[in-house]
This record gives sequence, C-alpha cells and structure tokens, in this order.
Amino acid sequence: MRAVIQRVTQASCRVEKKITGQIDLGLVILLGIEDCDNLEEMKWLAQKIANMRIFGDENGLMNRSLKDVDGSVLLISQFTLFAQTKKGNRPGFIRAAKADKAIPLYESMLAELESLTGKKTEAGIFGADMKISLINDGPVTIIIDTKNKE
Repeated sequence: MRAVIQRVTQASCRVEKKITGQIDLGLVILLGIEDCDNLEEMKWLAQKIANMRIFGDENGLMNRSLKDVDGSVLLISQFTLFAQTKKGNRPGFIRAAKADKAIPLYESMLAELESLTGKKTEAGIFGADMKISLINDGPVTIIIDTKNKE
C-alpha cells in the first residue's frame, strides 16, 4: 500500500460536478493498493496516518496529530501510485490491485480511519474520474509505503 499524505486547510472531491467529499483542516490521502496488500498493512498505515505528528503546535513545531487538531480526512483511491515507468513512455499499472481486491481494502481503510479519528472519513468514488481541489498547508506532503515502513 502506498499513500501520499497532504496536510491541507481545505479540500474537496468532485465526480461529474457533484461533491463527494470535502474537508477543512486535515489530510488528503491518495491511496494506492497493490495486489499483494492485506488488512494488516492497511491497519498499520491507518494507525500511522491518524497518529503522525505533522500539525503545528503553539510554537510552530510539528507536534500535533490529526486527532490532536480534530482534523478530517479526505481519502482518494489512486491506482496510478503503482505506475511502472521503466520501459517506454506509457506507464504500466500491472502492480495495482484490481477492483475486486482493492475495493474491500479501500473500504476497510475508510472504516479504520473513522474508528481511529472518531470522525466520518470523506471520500471520492473508487474508480471514478475525480477532480480534487486542495490547499496544501505548509506545504506538507509525506509518502508512506507499507513495504518500506520508512
């Protein structure tokens, strides 16, 4: 599983001109799911995201977590995070999980983040052509891959 996490002051997702999810202060998470990913990795990643201290405290230091600032999450599925670009100019997506594997993990991530934060997790629509708008705060953008756990 691979996540691109962006700290935002506001963000929204539109599908066919309809807002499917929107947040103010919080995190936009672009989530890529690989065919070999599992629930254990999803839970590890959700815990990491909910507890990561990337929001400023009274001294401007990154000491507060999403839960500490009562922030929200906008979760967006993004199979292109597993693009293979080594050969040619057209990316390949063979490593990205197919819908039958990815959708249950994506829905589990939604539920897990809601459980950990105590707030509804806003979302896009899996597999849809989505338009994401956001104001990146900082900017703070962090990439986590469950295979590396760096």
